[in-house]
Amino acid sequence: MKPPTQTGLKIREAYRRYTLANSLRNSKVACVLVMLLMPAGYLMDRVVFQEEAAQFHFLWLRLLCSGLAGLVFLALNWSGWREPTLRVISAGWYLAPSVIICVMVAETRGLSSTYYAGLNLVILAVSSVIQATLWESIVAVGIILTLYILACAVPGLPFDPKMAFNNGFFLLCTSAIVITGNYFYSGLRFREFALRFELDKSKNELEESNQKLSTQNVALAKANQETRAAEMQLVQSEKLASLGRFSAGLMHDVLNPLNYSRTGTFTLRKKCRNLPPEMKAEFEAILTDVEDGLKRVDNIVSDLRTFTHPGGQAAESTDIAEVLNMALRFVSSELTDKNFSVDTAVAPGQKAWISRNHMILVLVNLLENAIDALEDKQFPAGETPVIHITGHAKNGRSFLRVRDNGPGIDPQHLSKVFDPFYTTKDVGKGTGLGLSICFGILRGYSGDITVASEPGKFCAFTLELPCDSENVTPTHHAEPIRL
Repeated sequence: MKPPTQTGLKIREAYRRYTLANSLRNSKVACVLVMLLMPAGYLMDRVVFQEEAAQFHFLWLRLLCSGLAGLVFLALNWSGWREPTLRVISAGWYLAPSVIICVMVAETRGLSSTYYAGLNLVILAVSSVIQATLWESIVAVGIILTLYILACAVPGLPFDPKMAFNNGFFLLCTSAIVITGNYFYSGLRFREFALRFELDKSKNELEESNQKLSTQNVALAKANQETRAAEMQLVQSEKLASLGRFSAGLMHDVLNPLNYSRTGTFTLRKKCRNLPPEMKAEFEAILTDVEDGLKRVDNIVSDLRTFTHPGGQAAESTDIAEVLNMALRFVSSELTDKNFSVDTAVAPGQKAWISRNHMILVLVNLLENAIDALEDKQFPAGETPVIHITGHAKNGRSFLRVRDNGPGIDPQHLSKVFDPFYTTKDVGKGTGLGLSICFGILRGYSGDITVASEPGKFCAFTLELPCDSENVTPTHHAEPIRL
């Protein structure tokens, strides 16, 4: 015979614990049956025996048996017993009625007594009620038969060979049936338990494998996401490097003639003092237009420099309400002329870790975009153009939201609004760099900017920045600018 495997030992140990728990539970049921059926047998005593003394004597024996079964029931409910002790106590449910029945057999002519039939019921209960194992059945049957032999061997009792054969035959047949049945059913129960054990084991292993696979899938998805982000950052770096080289050459080529033009306008302005009064006014007006044009070119070059070099700004603790008021002053004339209202609700003392000038630049750009959007919408009766600006701080991050009730942005354009040179405005109304510059500025301060919109109803830009230097997270970047 091969020695049992590790799995086989685990199954046998688990089956042992299972049978013990099952035996204890069924033994409690058997105790209850003994407590009920033994006193009920008093009805048989009244029919079999005419003497009241014998009837009451057997009644007290039956009540004693019920009391003993009750004590066994209580003992089985205490959790402090060890396993060997529990198995001995659980045998009390059939020992108590067997002893009492054997006493009644001894008091009613021994082998001639019909009370031996009660022992058949006890033996059958060993199989049908508690579902004893093979060895438990053999031990129980051996004890019960031994008690019956002792009861019939009491001195002074008559010996009837025919009754001895009859009663012994039925008891042995019942015992053989019980032991044989328990032998086969014990094997069947063990095989069923082993199959269920293996099934549960396979199920648990499958669940663990699924859990590991799910964890690996999450890790793989995260790795793929990080890889895509790294690829996007690499492509973005290459694009910005190319744009930086292009813009450096462009700025050099533009600034040189721009400086010459500034020098020329400065000389012309000095010379215009000698012009006659009737020519001086017209000349100064034209010269002012030329200077404004040169200033706009200089601003475009400056914006391009900011876009291609977003990092390295000198950050400071900036009061959001203060820079917002300054930005509103820059666009106040447009708001007044077009009768647009602004509703602000910024948390008192809200701060952001960013350069004041850059924050003003971002806010002015967003306000200008909101004004342009409101100007393009035909408002129904009862609705007025308004810009809502709200701010709050949470978990070391400062948030500011600029929302207008303009025409909004179509979903097909929403993912491209931060792309450089991308604009939906008419020619001459925008270069498409404004939001890209805002994006780059905020990214340089470990910030972020997001957009939400519903066509025909609203458009909202949300700024996120660290509240102070302690909450600056170098890894906290918005997604790369797409070119």
